[in-house]
Amino acid sequence: MSKSDMTKILVTGACGQIGSELTLALRRRYGNDNVVAAGHKTQPSKALRESGPFEFIDVTRRETIEEVVDKYDVDTIYHLAAILSAIGEQKPQLAWNVNMNGLYNVLEVARERGMVRVFCPSSIAAFGPETPRDNTPQETVLRPRTMYGVTKVAGELLGNYYFSRFGLDVRGVRYPGIISSETLPGGGTTDYAVEIFYEAIKHKRYTCFVREDTVLPMMYMPDCIKAAIDLMEADLSRLKHHADFNLAAMSFSAGELAAEIKKHIPEFTCEYEPDFRQEIADSWPRSIDDSAAREEWGWEPDYDLAAMTADMLDKLGKRYAEGGI
Repeated sequence: MSKSDMTKILVTGACGQIGSELTLALRRRYGNDNVVAAGHKTQPSKALRESGPFEFIDVTRRETIEEVVDKYDVDTIYHLAAILSAIGEQKPQLAWNVNMNGLYNVLEVARERGMVRVFCPSSIAAFGPETPRDNTPQETVLRPRTMYGVTKVAGELLGNYYFSRFGLDVRGVRYPGIISSETLPGGGTTDYAVEIFYEAIKHKRYTCFVREDTVLPMMYMPDCIKAAIDLMEADLSRLKHHADFNLAAMSFSAGELAAEIKKHIPEFTCEYEPDFRQEIADSWPRSIDDSAAREEWGWEPDYDLAAMTADMLDKLGKRYAEGGI
């Protein structure tokens, strides 16, 4: 499969952390008018609004998806609309409704219209306390303790079911924590790894909500976007897995991240006051075996901790100097 197979793309959750940057990357790659951004309540950024079509949809209301899909003759969906882990624990019923019923609606609309393919990301939240935490294998125990994790496991199974039962080409990756220089975090357990950069630049100090020795898999946004596009453009005949690829880039502790920032901002200090998110973090892996993604579609990240930290501080520092953050 190549990018020429996908002519009209819909991105749900386009105002979110990943969606806002992925949409712009897709527009650069496929053409502005060929990528429809869709959000629920959040107003789109100026870049999203002015670079291509934008529509409001509610993924829990199937008719709103159908209206947009039919209006633009959509053949490919990047389905990113979701309630994340921390908010999901505060509002588990909402997380189930959005994450599961929303995905089901997207898959049904895609199946009925014979779409080319659907991308629906999973997460390391699909793992749980019984999962091996170091070099977590592709095939492993999936017993999460959060509603977000439960919906991600179910979503993987549903995506694989639609592929085997209906022939719908559903693809997905288990994203680690995502770090972005462009958008603020959206209520996840790994938000500290983004917040720390803003606080380091603005106030030279940060109070972290996980322990100093908490190690989690992370990924810089450019690699996150590259992974989604590379997987969607991969030749289907090479794929043995579909909706559940392990994905890795780097793993580090909160303390290691603070130390890396301190190399650039010597006066920076970090304190640690774990809250309810610590228990969630403790149920997740420390490192990921993503050999299946590397073998089946050539996955390879571009950023490690040092390269990401330097780039984040450079971009955010410039914006701060201009009054942008």
